[in-house]
Amino acid sequence: MPPSAIDQICINTIRVLAAEAVQKAKNGHPGTPMGAAPMAWTLWTRHLRHNPRNPAWPDRDRFVLSAGHASMLLYSLLSLTGYDLPLEELQHLRQWGSKTPAHPEYGHTPGVELTTGPLGAGFAMGVGFAIAERALGERFNRPGQAIVGHHTYGIVSDGDLMEGVASEAASLAGTLALGKLIYLYDSNQITIEGDTHLAFREDVAKRFEAYGWQVQQVDGEDVEAIDAALIAAKAEAARPSLIVVRTTIGFGSPHKAGTEAAHGSALGEDEVRLTKQTLGYPEEPPFYVADEVLAEFRKAIPRGAAFEQSWDHSFTAYEAADPDAAAAWRRAMSGELPANLADLLPVFESKGGEIATRVASGKTLNALAPALESLMGGSADLASSNNTHLDGSGDFLPEGQHGRNMHFGVREHAMGSIANGMAIHGGFLPYCATFLVFSDYMRPSLRLAAIMQAKTVFVFTHDSIGLGEDGPTHQPIEHLAGLRAMPGLSLFRPADANETAAAWLAALKHAGPTVIVLSRQNLPVMDDVENIRAGVGRGGYVLADAPGGQPAVILIGTGSEVAIALKAQDQLASEGIEARVVSLPSWDVFEAQPREYRESVLPSAVRARVAVEAASPFGWPKYTGDAGEIVALDHFGASAPYQVLYEKFGITAENVVAAAKRSMAR
Repeated sequence: MPPSAIDQICINTIRVLAAEAVQKAKNGHPGTPMGAAPMAWTLWTRHLRHNPRNPAWPDRDRFVLSAGHASMLLYSLLSLTGYDLPLEELQHLRQWGSKTPAHPEYGHTPGVELTTGPLGAGFAMGVGFAIAERALGERFNRPGQAIVGHHTYGIVSDGDLMEGVASEAASLAGTLALGKLIYLYDSNQITIEGDTHLAFREDVAKRFEAYGWQVQQVDGEDVEAIDAALIAAKAEAARPSLIVVRTTIGFGSPHKAGTEAAHGSALGEDEVRLTKQTLGYPEEPPFYVADEVLAEFRKAIPRGAAFEQSWDHSFTAYEAADPDAAAAWRRAMSGELPANLADLLPVFESKGGEIATRVASGKTLNALAPALESLMGGSADLASSNNTHLDGSGDFLPEGQHGRNMHFGVREHAMGSIANGMAIHGGFLPYCATFLVFSDYMRPSLRLAAIMQAKTVFVFTHDSIGLGEDGPTHQPIEHLAGLRAMPGLSLFRPADANETAAAWLAALKHAGPTVIVLSRQNLPVMDDVENIRAGVGRGGYVLADAPGGQPAVILIGTGSEVAIALKAQDQLASEGIEARVVSLPSWDVFEAQPREYRESVLPSAVRARVAVEAASPFGWPKYTGDAGEIVALDHFGASAPYQVLYEKFGITAENVVAAAKRSMAR
């Protein structure tokens, strides 16, 4: 059924604005917004519960444009429905300082829920949204008083569904029966290289049915069919929904519609003019929006105010019935931490024996969990190795048990993205875990977490050749250097159990993403808890100073190698050489300290320095200087007991002592 007259002119307005904005920018992606305009119009005007005047009200529906290259589709919707995105901003697409960057950016443009662009990432983060919605509902909703009940909608593309992360996330979403997750699949069958027949011939509908999704198929120009499919999707409570919408990329362009020429390039001035003629749209002025079109779109403002007001009334009644639950809701949604958070941390003592930092992390998590009900997460099928299980907190399963333990399965890529989605959604302090070497699978989600400043905690255990017999495929070498190089990502590699507890404290207080890197092998416990907690909070500190406070050499270590530095200090002392041991668990936090503090820890006058870390030496010269030495690894590991590997590869106190003497001589 063709759209009504007002529907059609509103849809065509979206199409023309996309074509004009990309043309003015001289680059971009006009075709997908032009083809997907009918589904977007139908969703945003008939189904999406949102308030343009308050984009952040808690129980709004979330909309994810996973096909982030189609940003003009979202920008047009936001501007036309009344968000704080003036029409003039559409004319500055992709320009310096504009609110309309090439791909949607969370926190930059009002109404944008996620930073998307890397294909598949938005799909997976939207699954995180849906998990957060269900988990919040299970925790806070009461019979007859539901304050959580929104949907997560998204528009996904052929490219999204080719990416492996979307497959991982779709599989988990089906397993968890996320009934309030609804994706519209823009099946235009065109990518940059041409027809998807070149590389993508699978039956997507059958694939998603196998994942456990409800699947419907509609014509992309039939607004009423799209509307009916969305109604049916909302009625399906037991399965996530995929609506396969067959569209024509670049719809309206007389020469480029349905071809790759409409995908990733401006249409051209003549083609934009011809497109307006084809659509029956005024050729002048540019970026024209008819009064009746704007009036129709702006109905979203009173409608949104009514949505929010209704929710406010519901929450008022909820608060009157259960003030404690309402207060807990506010704390969860604001991310408020207990004032006595530091007091909740466990204290480890050396007399208790050596303990792996991964084990200490698990004990810390379980000490914090009772007071931090928003703490929720899990592992990529490695909870018993990562020590990430919250005892007595139940499992998050489709049966609705209000569990806080996530089971991501062997899906590292999706796991990171889902945790990011939970963090951005609000109401949770999410964490996720795997072995450090498998952070390779998670680089995209780590990077997006850093860009968005999502408060996600990434727990990476088995952090070095110290994992032993599993060999070079599982022994991380270059990973610390790579993660440290990522802007906006805070990383801690604690040296013992007490540093681990302090790292968790820092992560929970940090506004953005944090990586905590932990050992498999047992490590000695250091007892100076007050100094340790203060020092970890500053990224680096003097752990053991020379007796007179005037060291001849400084030994710097992280993680398991701090214990080696301490042994080397003792050996040097036996030869009359005074050394200072500095633990440097977080380079980025240390670099953020005042220069005076950094100078007090690593005085520039002491040029004799040795860094020791069972990883790549990349980056360490910043701290060792031109006279320093680095005891590290410039090759992959091997399969053997970890004690043998440290000896064979020279990560030993004896080698640190020898390096110290060389540095002093230099």
